[in-house]
Amino acid sequence: MNKLFRTISAAIGVLAAAGLIGAPAAAQTKTLKVGIGLNELSPQYKGLQKFKELVEAESKGRFKVDLFANAQLGDDAKMMTSLRAGTLEMTCPSTAPIAGLDRRWMVFDLPFLFPNEEVADKVLDGPFGQKYLESLPAHGIIGMAFWENGFRQLTNSKVAVKSPADLKGLKIRTMENPVHLATFKTLGANPTPMPFSEIFSALSEKTIDGQENPSTTNFLQKYYEVQKFTTLSNHFYSPFVFMYSKRLWDTLPKEDQALILKAAKEAGAYQRKINRETMGEAVAGMEKAGMTVTRLTPEQHQAFVDATKDIAGQFANDMGADNLKTIREEIAKAAK
Repeated sequence: MNKLFRTISAAIGVLAAAGLIGAPAAAQTKTLKVGIGLNELSPQYKGLQKFKELVEAESKGRFKVDLFANAQLGDDAKMMTSLRAGTLEMTCPSTAPIAGLDRRWMVFDLPFLFPNEEVADKVLDGPFGQKYLESLPAHGIIGMAFWENGFRQLTNSKVAVKSPADLKGLKIRTMENPVHLATFKTLGANPTPMPFSEIFSALSEKTIDGQENPSTTNFLQKYYEVQKFTTLSNHFYSPFVFMYSKRLWDTLPKEDQALILKAAKEAGAYQRKINRETMGEAVAGMEKAGMTVTRLTPEQHQAFVDATKDIAGQFANDMGADNLKTIREEIAKAAK
């Protein structure tokens, strides 16, 4: 018997050395893919690097996280489709494209909704935000945490926008989102939805006059090379949602789900911090590059608020009148 055992052991050793027998399944490394539209210099990508660091360290090598920037895996809508199909683990889109799956998410796209980032944090990290994350599994997605894209600002090649009247006739790229489209139509612009990856070439070829994104994005995407003006309008506050494929999530042990969820929240706090630290640097960088930066006075800002005050009513049935009422109450409470 001992001789037989030694013979079998020796045979196993030979096969393993030849690579014909792998390590036990429990010891194998699982690769998690994450795709985003922004580039490697963005605060969002830096947040993903923190997530990668946390997951790989906490799992002691059981997980390897691969990051794909610059829309290598498609735009936000395509990557969410991949999550739902179970062919991609994670992505981190703005809330706007999520409204294509669930119109209640339009509530986050209302113009001039949040007064500042601190209030947004309290509402998104509180019961209201959690309720929305918990609505995503019905669409094949696990909502892990809210991250931050930030307050969106306007750029264009034609005029320093200081009032709604200055937007008249400007062709402005927006996301494919009904609230965004309606807002810019109300302001007199000609909103033109297109994928994020096509913005720079469209601006360069003058297919569009301008676009709107947070200042850090505007700077890192080098829009100052093809745009003369930026207005710090804060017209939308845009959260990111860090999400996981439900199909693939359901295959993970509970302890691994908890590990990934914890890392998503910790990395999100880091990403928000980096995002806010770099926003002012981005504006200064655009000015240095030759852009004219318009900082609205309180009166000028209020003119934009007043011009778009009826947008919420147009979409109240879609997003749910109760949801609209609740988020306004939560914002008022958080602002005290």
